[in-house]
Amino acid sequence: MSEPNEELKGNEPKREKVRIIPIELIDDFPEHPFQVKDDESMAQLVSSIEMNGVLNPVILRKKEGERYEIIAGHRRKYACRKLDIKLIPSIVRELSREDAIIEMVDSNLQRECILPSEKARAYKMKMDAMKRKAGRPSKDNCVPLAHNYEGKKTREIVAEQSGESPDQVRRFVRLNELTPELLEFVDEGKIGMRPAVELSYLQEEEMRDLVDYIDTEGTFPSHAQTIRMRALSKEGKLDTDAINTIMNEEKPNQKARIKIPMEKIEKYFPVGTSEQKIEETIIKALAMYRQRQKENRDAR
Repeated sequence: MSEPNEELKGNEPKREKVRIIPIELIDDFPEHPFQVKDDESMAQLVSSIEMNGVLNPVILRKKEGERYEIIAGHRRKYACRKLDIKLIPSIVRELSREDAIIEMVDSNLQRECILPSEKARAYKMKMDAMKRKAGRPSKDNCVPLAHNYEGKKTREIVAEQSGESPDQVRRFVRLNELTPELLEFVDEGKIGMRPAVELSYLQEEEMRDLVDYIDTEGTFPSHAQTIRMRALSKEGKLDTDAINTIMNEEKPNQKARIKIPMEKIEKYFPVGTSEQKIEETIIKALAMYRQRQKENRDAR
């Protein structure tokens, strides 16, 4: 087995050097916005590493002393710990704090399933890092780096690089203003993006009053209701009674609504599946079930 920090020499001269680093020397990225879950996807990664080893090196940033900070590869590191693997192939890069944040966000946005709360924190971290970086002079001419953005806002650049619209990036960033309880409802698909953005403008106490209502009644606000709440909040008139009045109004198309507790069906859907996608899947499944019943009757 290779010794710690031993370089693996590749055939391509331009390739970054891969070193073998003890996992015990690698720290997680501070305020890492992406969750590392011990779910089915992790089980598949563990199985793959057990059979084939770590095929893609993790990306690290050197810290003071002998320790490193992980930029990309938190899930691979976690899987290796589960397998009691002590050493991991790594690429060590010299990065500023801002460049490390940008690379960390970009590398993790490649995941298939990303929760709204993860995107919210990641986009904000990247935009803040870009703004800090833009305020510094470049090494060559001491001119602020803002000119490198060609007059574009950081939100527009993040949108281009992530495949989102600037408005959608703005909406995700607004989610950071929600209380943890409301943000969890967004992750679970119980509150949509646009209603969530409206709620992000409420005062914290008003949000907590709404959460209390949701916990008691089990119903969630529509987009129209959240717009009214935001307007009343701006006027300083959104108290508990106002929230109850708005929430108790009958919503359009909700006269006959069947509620299925999320905990009964969440095991059938990937983490982060939207409420609309869940509804569409259930409707398709019911259509297939009805067709199967008809075929069974016709076969008798």
